[in-house]
Amino acid sequence: MTTLSGKTVLITGASRGIGLAIALRAARDGANIAVLAKTADENPKLPGTIHSAAAEIEKAGGKALPIQCDIRFEEQIEAAVAATVAKFGGIDVCVNNASAISLSTLEKTDLKRADLMFQINARGTLATTKACLPYLKKSANPHVLMLSPPLDMNPRWFSGNVAYSIAKYGMSLAVLGLADELGKDGIAVNALWPRTTIATSAINNLLGGDIVMRMSRKPEILADAAHLIFTQPSKVFTGRFLIDDTFLHEVGGVTDFEGYRVDKSMELAPDFFVPVGIPAPPGVVLSKRGLR
Repeated sequence: MTTLSGKTVLITGASRGIGLAIALRAARDGANIAVLAKTADENPKLPGTIHSAAAEIEKAGGKALPIQCDIRFEEQIEAAVAATVAKFGGIDVCVNNASAISLSTLEKTDLKRADLMFQINARGTLATTKACLPYLKKSANPHVLMLSPPLDMNPRWFSGNVAYSIAKYGMSLAVLGLADELGKDGIAVNALWPRTTIATSAINNLLGGDIVMRMSRKPEILADAAHLIFTQPSKVFTGRFLIDDTFLHEVGGVTDFEGYRVDKSMELAPDFFVPVGIPAPPGVVLSKRGLR
């Protein structure tokens, strides 16, 4: 399968950034997109709402269903899934993209922020996937994707931001377990993570503003990688922890990544959580001044 035409993709955190980019790439195939996010009204600090995202998806060639949904609440997830099925007839792909981030040492960690990260990142991922399961089982090529990192137990990824790391790796642990648990149903469960920082609101607001944004890649690199994942055969392509450019190079045959850069005059900033054992494709050079 090389197209998502007619397929239904449910994406959490799809009003902006990576989630919206994944939605727009699927929309270009003519896919149906359920846009799940909390933002229904404009926020000057966070551009994009479920409604503006839906309009972009329709313009790109897809069909969109904007749904205001806070994935901390099971009843809202169940209602969103029910609305998606009522509108489009089923679900073929579940994308767990919604995530909360707060970087701090334990001493400075606000436990309310820690609870938020655990509820959205780990618990929300499990709850959303669970709600989609009855419909994924009926799909011809079902996929679940977590936007989460490879399971690399290096202390450097935990020290200094242990609460966030536990919450984020919780999504990856779900991949490890669910790929095996759902294999009998032919449902693929994979993780995707960027080698570099990605130009999103989180980078702009939390990790250095304009300079790091210019050292980043565009969300479209993850969108292209996600599309390539969704077109793989679900019965055999599962349990993978993928880095965007390595996967696009090795499976998609991509050799030129320059078009994904925000500013070609700047060095690329490496992201958190990328194991040293997954080398960059030929020609990709990263700054030695990483986030960690």
